[in-house]
Amino acid sequence: MPTPDAPLTVKPQVLEFFAGMGLARLGLEAAGFDVVWANDYESDKRALYQGHFQDEAAGHTFVLGDIGLVAGADLPRGAALAWASSPCTDLSLAGGRAGLAGRESGAFWQFTRLLDELGADRPGVVVLENVVGLATSHGGADLTAAVRAFNALGYSVDVLTLDARRFVPQSRPRLFLVGALNPPADGGAPSAELRPDWLRRPFDDPTLVTHQAALPEPPALRSTGLTGLTEDLPDEDPRWWDAVRTQAFLDSLSPVQAARVQALQRAAAVSRRTAYRRTRKGVAVWEVRADDISGCLRTARGGSSKQAVVELGDGRVRVRWMTPREYARLMGAADYDLSGARTNQALYGFGDAVAAPVVAWLATHYLRPLVERSASRMTAEVVGASR
Repeated sequence: MPTPDAPLTVKPQVLEFFAGMGLARLGLEAAGFDVVWANDYESDKRALYQGHFQDEAAGHTFVLGDIGLVAGADLPRGAALAWASSPCTDLSLAGGRAGLAGRESGAFWQFTRLLDELGADRPGVVVLENVVGLATSHGGADLTAAVRAFNALGYSVDVLTLDARRFVPQSRPRLFLVGALNPPADGGAPSAELRPDWLRRPFDDPTLVTHQAALPEPPALRSTGLTGLTEDLPDEDPRWWDAVRTQAFLDSLSPVQAARVQALQRAAAVSRRTAYRRTRKGVAVWEVRADDISGCLRTARGGSSKQAVVELGDGRVRVRWMTPREYARLMGAADYDLSGARTNQALYGFGDAVAAPVVAWLATHYLRPLVERSASRMTAEVVGASR
């Protein structure tokens, strides 16, 4: 039997809810966790998940279907961590902001129901990952409700934010609620990077049970890296837009945007930028980022949410849609197996996921030590009771 404070000798097991294509799993396994069970209701995402991990026959279980149809009795016992990247549709600025009462984001309540049904077998640590819109949804009431729901199950809750831009050249801020049955002591002065002022509400509410773990400062926000990450497609590749479509792109630019593009076009060095199609005063226009990073990848619905890559320099301008492999790289999953995946299937899967290196950082610096601390404490209690 391990002594208190000794590191775990076996990989802690994880239940992965709203698993999508498994990018949270990539990050968790990089930190030494073992994801043994997963669930999602999208068959296309399950196909991507299984195509990459190929381990269902080796004991991993993926349950395809509505989480509302899963019962606590169906879940494996003994998991140390439950991870939930619950749907963000009703919390995102791009959605209707129905919040946790919405049809999709309301699936959060099915997650807490299952934790409740696990009873004494519920994991010692839980994580809810979502868009930062959860912090402001319904004036902060939805975030308070989520914290309170975890409190009702015995979890103290920490709330923090991390942007994928700290690890990859993509702006993708996300919110994380970390619940612990055996929380750590507060870690002194909270990090303004991880817990900025707009996240103070839960900690200032005396009716909520919260903690703030001591964590290292995360890496600085990146401002470059996209150009070197994008694929080098040959001139004859049919994915480059033709002259007519490229000119229509240029004609849609505002004077500010056009000046930005022209300056980069005149440069001797070739660079790449991402562009989004927006609707301004009822007119579709393109906007090109000024920096060498990507905007937040989104699900490929309706075309307008997709990003284009604009190659500029040496007097030329070329435009094309971003490729699935570029999406993979921007999500920190460069080696993800996409063989057999349809383009829109891959774009949708990545656009709806959490960046793997963000999860790896959180799991390495917070979740794994928290799980080990919890296991050591339980071991000490057992040893003490047996004396």
